[in-house]
Amino acid sequence: MGHRQNEAASRHVYVPDPARAIACGPPLRDEEGLGPLTLPGFLRSVFAEFAPREALVEHREDGTVVRWSYADLLEHSLAVAKALTGANLGKGERVGILMTNRPEFLAAVFGTAMAGGVAAPLSTFSTPDELAHILSASACSVLLMERQVLRKDFASDLCELDPAIAKGAAGKLQSQRFPFLRLIAALDIKDPRGAIEAWPAFLARGCNVAESVVCAREATVLPADPGVLFFSSGSTAKPKGILSAHRGVSIQLWRMGQQQRLDDGVRSWTANGFFWSGNFAMVVGGTLSRGGAMILQRTFQPAEAIDLMERERATFLFAWPHQWEQLLTAPNWSGADLSALVHVDRNSPIARHPTINTDWLEPAYCYGNTETFTLSTGYPANTPQDVAQGSHGLPFPGNVVRIVDPVSGETLPCGEEGEIAIKGPTLMLGYLGIPLDETLDDEGYFRTGDGGHIDDEGRLFWKGRLNDIIKTGGANVSPLEIDEAIRALPAVKLSQTVGLPHETLGEIVVSCLVLHEGETPDEAAVRTALKQRLASYKVPRRVLFLDEDELETTGSAKIKTAQLRTLAMQRLEAGD
Repeated sequence: MGHRQNEAASRHVYVPDPARAIACGPPLRDEEGLGPLTLPGFLRSVFAEFAPREALVEHREDGTVVRWSYADLLEHSLAVAKALTGANLGKGERVGILMTNRPEFLAAVFGTAMAGGVAAPLSTFSTPDELAHILSASACSVLLMERQVLRKDFASDLCELDPAIAKGAAGKLQSQRFPFLRLIAALDIKDPRGAIEAWPAFLARGCNVAESVVCAREATVLPADPGVLFFSSGSTAKPKGILSAHRGVSIQLWRMGQQQRLDDGVRSWTANGFFWSGNFAMVVGGTLSRGGAMILQRTFQPAEAIDLMERERATFLFAWPHQWEQLLTAPNWSGADLSALVHVDRNSPIARHPTINTDWLEPAYCYGNTETFTLSTGYPANTPQDVAQGSHGLPFPGNVVRIVDPVSGETLPCGEEGEIAIKGPTLMLGYLGIPLDETLDDEGYFRTGDGGHIDDEGRLFWKGRLNDIIKTGGANVSPLEIDEAIRALPAVKLSQTVGLPHETLGEIVVSCLVLHEGETPDEAAVRTALKQRLASYKVPRRVLFLDEDELETTGSAKIKTAQLRTLAMQRLEAGD
């Protein structure tokens, strides 16, 4: 098939005016390697080519092993689509998917798309308050969930959030707090719990739905239709809902195997949640477009991860740098046979394992956002530094990138640093609740809030956030959200959270507090309190206590975060 016969499309860019910081990727119509541009079309296309191959494997706690072929993945997705059809899901209605990386997550996403709905993956790191926010913001009609993840009991959380869920009958939910939510189905429960029905009962809703009915629904799904709703912490205190079209998501699913130069039949291990767009595109798209198999791990447990990679002969490891350190110190690290791993960056600590022999270079020279459903510029894997020149790559086909003055919006001269603005075929349809004209500029560009410049070859150089978003362990964290939680603590008078450089996490979250007079500093107590309000990766790694006169402010009484970062770093270096 044409979508697999060629590697990454040509990266020849067009620079309209060498004096202005604008770079255009090649036309999308010239990009080789793309298949159907809807999620159902993607699934049916890879099924047609790889039906008997293994698509995924999961080793479960009870000792059982689940293996799905591409044919199985289609069959299970179809079962979810039938069930949603039997539940009268309308076209464009949203289906929340609150699950870790397990086979049912993928069946839920593709099944929702086949039924004409919009899949809305929700973070399993969510606290009850965060879950309430994203359920309200997403306006999901159906919630498909995993009952429990580690210590989080989402069934109990939902029942506490809304008495109608606790007291209702399965399939007959009438909620005032979540007025659009009418059906909740959960994995790993045997009997209904209030309005939450068990997974087999949910699937039984589709028993009398003919496959032809689902196919008729599927035929109405167009590339321009809304396809997925992902949430990402942006510049506001609450996670933003980012709506993307089937076309944009599908383009990236087809691209990522080529972008990463993954082999035919790649075997990919990851424990990073598919509810984050980067993990979904890189692993799900990168693997399935190459006819490979995903080795699923629901939560990251280093020793278990090594065992899975060894037993399942993983060839591609997709992990964040802070996870590398935990793998290296796991008790079974040195004795494991990881010789199958070839898609591991040769310069990473992982590649120093005695059984690993690789020359692969990960596609590190790239840039993207959830708003563009991951990467918008980049060089493919195995690009040497003398080609990338320290840049974050060239625009992907169909994309136009320019550098503008953050205040005036005027395009800056080539080489001058400003704000990165982008438009192209994978750009989001918009944020939930925000008019599109307030999101895009007058020329249709999305202003990213990131700083950078473009050189005369059209390469983008990303310089970091112009605002204060913290990037820690591959996740975006909003300081505003953390400070909102901290300021709810009675002892706190002022709070300002910043990101400080970290060797493996990229940045760590550090909160600087001023307490009310008479209060006693207690870092452990603050962190413990925040663990009840925030997802684990948002809880500050360090809490520093300052006197109010140590905080430099602007004329409008805003704390100067640059000076605060310097002060915080000095305090940590001094042993605070």
